[in-house]
Amino acid sequence: MSSAHTLQGFKRDGRIAIVGASLAGLRAAEALRGEGFTGSLTMIGDELGEPYDRPPLSKQVLTGWVPTDGTTLPQRRDIDAQWLLGVPASGLDLATNHVHLADGNDVAFDRVLISTGVRARPWPVEAEASLHGVFVVRTRGDAEGLQQALAAGPSRVLIIGAGFTGSEIASICRERDISVTVAELGPAPLVGALGAVIGGVAADMQRAHGVDLRCGVKVTRLEGDAQGRLCRAHFSDGSTVDADVAVVALGGIRNTDWLQDSGLAVGVWGIACDSGCRAFDFNGLVTDDVFVAGDVARCPHPVYEYRFISLEHWANAVEQADIAAHNMVNAQADRWPHLAIPAFWSIQFGVNIKSVGVPTFADEVVVTQGSVPDRRFVAAYGYQGRVTAAVSFNNAKWLDHYRKLIETAAPFPPPCPTPDRPVDAKPVPVDFPGPLLLSQGATVVVTGHDPSERRVTAVRIHR
Repeated sequence: MSSAHTLQGFKRDGRIAIVGASLAGLRAAEALRGEGFTGSLTMIGDELGEPYDRPPLSKQVLTGWVPTDGTTLPQRRDIDAQWLLGVPASGLDLATNHVHLADGNDVAFDRVLISTGVRARPWPVEAEASLHGVFVVRTRGDAEGLQQALAAGPSRVLIIGAGFTGSEIASICRERDISVTVAELGPAPLVGALGAVIGGVAADMQRAHGVDLRCGVKVTRLEGDAQGRLCRAHFSDGSTVDADVAVVALGGIRNTDWLQDSGLAVGVWGIACDSGCRAFDFNGLVTDDVFVAGDVARCPHPVYEYRFISLEHWANAVEQADIAAHNMVNAQADRWPHLAIPAFWSIQFGVNIKSVGVPTFADEVVVTQGSVPDRRFVAAYGYQGRVTAAVSFNNAKWLDHYRKLIETAAPFPPPCPTPDRPVDAKPVPVDFPGPLLLSQGATVVVTGHDPSERRVTAVRIHR
């Protein structure tokens, strides 16, 4: 933004473009208007229709409880925006401050927010991915197609990938009394996100509900019949399974392709930005007029040694949107840092799984409350003697307590605040697949309550 513009002048007459008209983009637009921005606001999105909520697509929509058009996000205020929907952005020119669109048009801006999110990772063999009965789940159209396929009563569903989305869909299949096979390359479901201890619990839970869970194997080929319909899958161990529906749940691809020539610090994990959501350029310099929020943002977190963290979490998208919007229209001295502790939830096989913190930033885990066999417990994660995360199974009421432990760099293992601590509770290695890239312990704690006073303070490292 030109130095000739005053802040008040920008709030009155400036031009802001938001690329990505989903949860983070919509909430940022609402926050901008709430901050007193009365200038031009343009919303750019590659999907037609109003912004909608994605978590229900792998949950309530597939059960038939909620129709796909019932996932529209409520608008908390009139954002008075120009909506350019159904045409994706194709480029970003920082020299002239223009967003290029795929239809050849341009959108000029003074400041831009990028909230383009992720798309589903498709099955890598195009001919097999196009077989009738092969699905991904990311958009309304994806969820509607899969819901119809499940309602038709398939003989067996194959789910490729046992992360949260794959596990939730497996749960829905069993709820609908549909036979389901889950193929997971790792040693257990959820192991990449929550480690081997919780992964083992998730595996037992799936098998107890009749899931044909196959871990440590890879799907090598999807076979179709003469009519182009999926009929069989082949595995790396030489086995096969007959199925007429397959769900590819292999994670997401961040929507940054359109930014490859923009000069921004873009990679497979998203767009690097500072804790105020300002994007870094290719040289590692912070930009003044480009902001990032939501699944596509890769942001350093002081509590986690300033590691750049990418999160596909609903709450994170909303919190970053508010931070980015505030910082877009306020002076440097009044800007807020994004210091929220990540939180996530999932419902599968009748169990409410919630987490707080970053479980992958840990070297040990211990069950601090409840009973694992009853699937009602809390497990705390620690790194070099301090609490970094917690996961609950049907026991989420204590997670605010663990959030405070994380924010204050409390020692690990933590004291149990209730009498239901297991008598034999001992920390064990967290055992994530692949290397853990960790170094020193916590050096900060989070203070303050509202965004205007949320800051970090240096503390002595716990050993």
